[in-house]
Amino acid sequence: MATLLQVRELRKTFGSLQALDGVDLDVRAGSFHGLIGPNGSGKSTLLKAIAGAHLPTSGTVSFDGRDITRMTPYDRARIGMSLKFQITAVLRELSVYDNVLLALQANQGIWSLVRSLGRRALQDEVMGALERFRLADRADELAGSLSHGEQQWLEISMALAPRPKLLLLDEPTGGMSPEERRVTGELLQPIRCDCTLVIVEHDLDFIRDFCDVLTVLDQGRILDTGTVDQIQRSPRVQQVYTTRA
Repeated sequence: MATLLQVRELRKTFGSLQALDGVDLDVRAGSFHGLIGPNGSGKSTLLKAIAGAHLPTSGTVSFDGRDITRMTPYDRARIGMSLKFQITAVLRELSVYDNVLLALQANQGIWSLVRSLGRRALQDEVMGALERFRLADRADELAGSLSHGEQQWLEISMALAPRPKLLLLDEPTGGMSPEERRVTGELLQPIRCDCTLVIVEHDLDFIRDFCDVLTVLDQGRILDTGTVDQIQRSPRVQQVYTTRA
């Protein structure tokens, strides 16, 4: 498979803290790529640097053959990148339907919005996004009435609604019950045919069953990258975690 996302020598400092220290990362198109590691290892910082929420101190980020290192988050979204943060950010006072509608309209041109074509033209897309995450029968309810897990599904459906090439998920199963985590994995599997995924997740059972490739970070550096089996056998990963045990 072709490389969709490429990170080279990425560094990010916050004052005296070296959050990322020369990170290299390749993500193949069509893959589900997991980022794992202990708290403070740099996983979420790396995800935000890829999305443009943090500009790197040095290094480069390339997406679909383009250097996007200094590109704004908005422009990254326009070329096919979408991010769901760890904290749910649905608009609780709007309906479930309108949350997804707004996510779709955000990528429309100004003239489509001026001509008020949005709601009518996007009806099928909104309902399709909700059906994918088992929320179609809740379309008219306020987003704030959904359970925590359902709000996470709504936000993922919002992130996927514009049909991105790359979806970045930061701990999407945080706070979910075991059953909700299982269902989340089932609901995400079908996107594999048209969307690449990079996911930060602490639930190792979830990510082992879910990802093709794992990258392990520690203290802002890459320890190793490989399949689940390769990572489980990796001497470098075992040494670090055994030393800390």
